[in-house]
Amino acid sequence: MIFEMTTQVRVANIEEGQKWYEALLNKKADFTPHEGFAEWELIPGCWLQVAEGTLSEGNGPLRLGVTNIEAERERLIEVLRIDRFEIHSRPDVPVKWGTFTDPWGNRLGFFEYLDKGEEQERIKTIKGTIKV
Repeated sequence: MIFEMTTQVRVANIEEGQKWYEALLNKKADFTPHEGFAEWELIPGCWLQVAEGTLSEGNGPLRLGVTNIEAERERLIEVLRIDRFEIHSRPDVPVKWGTFTDPWGNRLGFFEYLDKGEEQERIKTIKGTIKV
């Protein structure tokens, strides 16, 4: 039985990487078990690990669900100075999405449900009843 998951990205400098991911995620790391390593619990049981080390090629993208992809894109352009990324959609796909990279080449992205009722149901299922 699978009940939790983690995914890891590598950065050349943990201080810079932790600061960048804190800005991306709008929160401090939830857990820093040792030097060169930081973790964020994105949703219950789902962890993003940022580790200092040899950079990987060709990973990702790790896509994060957001309620407003355009607003998040603009926030990252302003706060993290990322390049403007294209937002895609396709008939019969229930989300729109976009991909960008961190300063170390890790591929990341956002997705947003087109059906806001479905989005709210997913949020309730994953996190319990919350206001977005």
